[in-house]
Amino acid sequence: MSIMTEFKEFAMKGSVVDLAVGVIIGGALGKIVASFVGDVLMPPIGMLLGGVDFKSLAITLKAAEGKTAAVMLNYGNFIQAVVDFTIVAFVIFMAIRAMNSMKRKEEAAPAPAPTTQEVLLTEIRDALRAK
Repeated sequence: MSIMTEFKEFAMKGSVVDLAVGVIIGGALGKIVASFVGDVLMPPIGMLLGGVDFKSLAITLKAAEGKTAAVMLNYGNFIQAVVDFTIVAFVIFMAIRAMNSMKRKEEAAPAPAPTTQEVLLTEIRDALRAK
């Protein structure tokens, strides 16, 4: 089998295609959530905290000298990343929780009644055990 044929079989497997779709949708969802957090959620939180913009929070470790840029510890970016992650994780948790609840409803459907052949085989099994 040639490498191209083997690669084509690998790439066309359902799990690989599903993974690719998941990565693409995840990237798009990440952009949406980042915009929600940065543009909608964080401004009111910053306003409640006295006009603080988390991304601007930093500690200057070494001041700028001439052409050398200042050395900064940008802990505000870290806080922003933690908030983004928490919101993304919560959204994903809620989506998976909703999907799992739908699966449970499907699984809760009553099992079909046993066929007459199954009933007869069960009776024969029980009779054999009784002996």
